[in-house]
Amino acid sequence: MVGYKKIYLKSLGYTPSDFIACEISGEPAVDLHHIVGRGRGGTDRIENLMALTRKNHIKYGDKQQFMFKLLITHRQFLEDNGVKFDHNYFNELLQKYEI
Repeated sequence: MVGYKKIYLKSLGYTPSDFIACEISGEPAVDLHHIVGRGRGGTDRIENLMALTRKNHIKYGDKQQFMFKLLITHRQFLEDNGVKFDHNYFNELLQKYEI
């Protein structure tokens, strides 16, 4: 299993056999998306990893106009699930991608 998948599972207390829901639709997730792509300086940290369906990954992934929405949605998901995260990281990115 690749490192970023381990980070996501561990941060949310999941095991590899658990149901993982898409953070947008609640349907079964099949992809872990780097909100800020690694080619754009994104890292393998929970603040930057989001579970998505393939349909939502194609629709929203790596598209500048959806960055703010994905960050807000993911931050709320982490808060709702009691995951500790770096608020400053989100604040910096939200300012960068604010519409």
